[in-house]
Amino acid sequence: MANSAQARKRARQSETRRQQNTALRSEVRTAVKKVRKAILAGDKAAAKTIFQEAQSTIDAISRKGVFHANTASRVKSRLSGAVKAMV
Repeated sequence: MANSAQARKRARQSETRRQQNTALRSEVRTAVKKVRKAILAGDKAAAKTIFQEAQSTIDAISRKGVFHANTASRVKSRLSGAVKAMV
């Protein structure tokens, strides 16, 4: 357990940050799942619009440092390729 006031404050801040990051990661996963679901449904127009929304979510999370920039780029690239490959 933290003994100094500074260490207690750091522990509080770390816990708050952990909860925020968990929520943001969950938001990205949900956005990706929505795109994949639209792709499986076969609706290209819906998949494109949902992908655009997911893309902005992924970019925002990347800017905040929750995801590494390359990870965000890779996820967007794979989703984009899947949307483009739709018949």
